[in-house]
Amino acid sequence: MSPFIPFIAFVLDLILKDPQTWPHPVRWIGSFLNRMEAWARGQSRFSLRQAGVISLVGLLAIVWLSASILTSIPLFGPLIAIALAYAGLSLGGLLESARDVLDAIKADDLEAARHKLSMLVSRDTSRMDRRELSRSLAETVSENFNDGLTAPFFYLLLGGPVLLWLYKAVSTVDSMWGYQTPKWSSLGWAGARLDDVLAFIPARLSAGLLILTGLLLSRNWKQVMRQTATQARQMKSPNAGWPMAAAAWIMEGTMGGWTEYHGQRTFKPILGPTDMEWTEDKLTSLLTLIHISGWILALAGFIILFFL
Repeated sequence: MSPFIPFIAFVLDLILKDPQTWPHPVRWIGSFLNRMEAWARGQSRFSLRQAGVISLVGLLAIVWLSASILTSIPLFGPLIAIALAYAGLSLGGLLESARDVLDAIKADDLEAARHKLSMLVSRDTSRMDRRELSRSLAETVSENFNDGLTAPFFYLLLGGPVLLWLYKAVSTVDSMWGYQTPKWSSLGWAGARLDDVLAFIPARLSAGLLILTGLLLSRNWKQVMRQTATQARQMKSPNAGWPMAAAAWIMEGTMGGWTEYHGQRTFKPILGPTDMEWTEDKLTSLLTLIHISGWILALAGFIILFFL
């Protein structure tokens, strides 16, 4: 694969983001999963867990075949590869959405901030106060740095757009079906477990990128490394805590605590120093930290592929 494809895709993502009127593979994957959910819940031959495995395998086969054929088309294959690579990254959209929420918080328009944040998270935002909005924004931006950029970019470097979209397919299954609730725990079991495996290395790479960027910004990287490794392991997810803990310690803001998901109050382990509020300045600095970390990843990927 040309070293220019991942870098061009990264730049396109920052510039174009994700126009809602454009067709997008994730939406097609979502439509496929909705049909598979209806089939899984309507049939009696397989258990829900078995139906979830069948759905995941079928989806991966379709994605692999489609991406392989499209990127192999003579003359147009490289352009399609760039388009698929660009579509698989979502740092630009994440930063734009986060800035919209932050602007609403700065304007003290909490109702608008709740609505905008609800588009980014699965938690209930309807009763969040200013402090909860700020903390939730910091948490979702930090976690999604891995999901939206590091992990797909990692698989793009390893295996081109085909491997990137195999990862994105698994990630989409996890985001739609991977909830630990009676409704989803069986159907989403296969996708959630495979997503844990595939995100293992990228999540730790995300934390490393944030710590490296923090070092460049003169943060106390030794303490951040030590505390990140300790606190990330306290999370129920084997991966989500790594970029979150790193960001929390670099920015000196507290993550975790009580949060409402699907009508249920859940306590998440505390990440970062205790009782440190996410101020507007800290949130602004966090977005800058993630933006710079993205550029470091993109440049490193270009250099690696160029000299291979």
